[in-house]
Amino acid sequence: MTMRAKLEARDIRLSYFQPRTNSEFLALDGVSLDVMEGEFVAIVGPSGCGKTTFLSVVDGLIAASSGRILVDGEVVTKPGPDRAVVFQDASLLPWRSVLNNVRYGLECLGAGAHESRERAARLITLVGLAGFEQHYPHELSGGMQQRVNLARALVVDPKILLMDEPFASLDAQTRELMQQELTTIWAKARKTVLFVTHQIDEAIYLADRVVVFSGRPGKVKASIAVDIERPRPIGIKRQAHFHELEDRIWSLIQDDAAAAPRVETSRT
Repeated sequence: MTMRAKLEARDIRLSYFQPRTNSEFLALDGVSLDVMEGEFVAIVGPSGCGKTTFLSVVDGLIAASSGRILVDGEVVTKPGPDRAVVFQDASLLPWRSVLNNVRYGLECLGAGAHESRERAARLITLVGLAGFEQHYPHELSGGMQQRVNLARALVVDPKILLMDEPFASLDAQTRELMQQELTTIWAKARKTVLFVTHQIDEAIYLADRVVVFSGRPGKVKASIAVDIERPRPIGIKRQAHFHELEDRIWSLIQDDAAAAPRVETSRT
């Protein structure tokens, strides 16, 4: 029996008309990608290759020029509660406590006060913030704010979690701590995850599979299985096989990266 993918991207093409140059700008050119139930897939590629744009198409925020996105076999036409996005900026509501920030999405969906508080409290515990329910965003570190952001996304029980460089604004030590925390949270929540990052080592450490986008216009250049057993200690990044995977992915990006030098590995 053949399993159906949780997420299917079929020949996604996206172009924009640019009035200033009176020309079409091709951002995505035939992106096809399947993500299976419970799979953690990371996307890497040169800056400007359309990674974030593709995530926006998956979320339904941007309509593709052609092709289609399906979740559980249903065509995506707009944003919906079956997909939740975690952005680089936590964007928490400053006048709401941690608990009330996390339950905000449930309120928007019409959940009752008791149910929303209970579900929010469970997710706050899951992300390691029990005891901080009544704190406000300005009282939290950057890493703690992103944990709230993650809990807010998970509390609506989405089918797919879309993450757009959620740790990019954190310092190096906090970023590695959050990577470890995310693998623990993912192992418990078992959500299907599509994760965009510039950091090759982050992609390898977190993902079951790393999808490499080509330079603009974006398309899938390669799909690399990460054959490293879980759970993964952070020290795995110093092992030879990890560096082999890193070098393999970097070699796929390198030709395109000349025009986009901001692509990083853990050793740059």
